[in-house]
Amino acid sequence: MTWSEEEYVEYLAGERRRFAWVMQRHGGLPAAQAEAAALERYPYEARGKPYRGLIFHDESWHWAMLKIHGELYWVAHPELTQPSADYRALD
Repeated sequence: MTWSEEEYVEYLAGERRRFAWVMQRHGGLPAAQAEAAALERYPYEARGKPYRGLIFHDESWHWAMLKIHGELYWVAHPELTQPSADYRALD
């Protein structure tokens, strides 16, 4: 995807916000820890870096569920395969 720096930074901030939300609501982390986890999962990638933004190929719900429940979380928790309505309402 080709985007301006402004678009990339805005999208990155949104994914961080949603990841932190899931880590708080579903992972039980306090806000500060959830935000730190989001920054770790979604570091800023410099313009021109190969594969910049590749992490965006799956949404933050998926990455947070992997962090909370581990690989194949969808097998043990099929109810978490799709994001919740509360998560969808964040946007």
